[in-house]
Amino acid sequence: MELLDKLKWRYAAKAMNGEKVSQEKIDTIIEAASLAPTSSGLQPFEIMVVTNPEVKAKIREIGWNQSVITDCSHLLVFAAWDTYTAERINKMFDLTNEVRGFKNEGWENYRQMLLNSYPQKDAEENFQHAARQAYIAFSQSIAAAAFEGVDSTPIEGFDPAALDKILDLKEKGLRSCVILALGYRDSDKDWLVNLTKVRKSKEDLVTYID
Repeated sequence: MELLDKLKWRYAAKAMNGEKVSQEKIDTIIEAASLAPTSSGLQPFEIMVVTNPEVKAKIREIGWNQSVITDCSHLLVFAAWDTYTAERINKMFDLTNEVRGFKNEGWENYRQMLLNSYPQKDAEENFQHAARQAYIAFSQSIAAAAFEGVDSTPIEGFDPAALDKILDLKEKGLRSCVILALGYRDSDKDWLVNLTKVRKSKEDLVTYID
């Protein structure tokens, strides 16, 4: 129940107080993202951790002027691969073989199946697929932050093309898809802090198919 209690505690903070989150907690939150499941284990995204005040100020300008962008401790930008390439697929499969210390025929056949599929697809289709994988890790980071007692604010309100330019993501073969601000709530300035969390009833949310 501890995890559920933490998730009930968390909310999307609307104001942060600028207090720094310890590097240990940040490392844990990022590790949680790294441990998230992704399609074929490819982890088709990277995480940009922004603490530079000038860079955060630029992002705020293209992020609907949200104060948490500059007032947070760390800003995590989840950036998905702009497409799947043979090089990217092979790199992850080779890493798997290296870490496990052996090659598996079924695994190698699966590699070939992906090589015969993804790189031939439209780049936008591939990006959308990669972005969904990034969102899985993003969600896991939110849960990890709550478990660590760190406030977080999911942010989709920004200009992706402008953010890509600020962080030189195009040159890295990446496109931004979502941002997570990490820090500590400013209870005196946050209108949402004392409001009751509202969620659908289980009846409206869940359908059991036996």
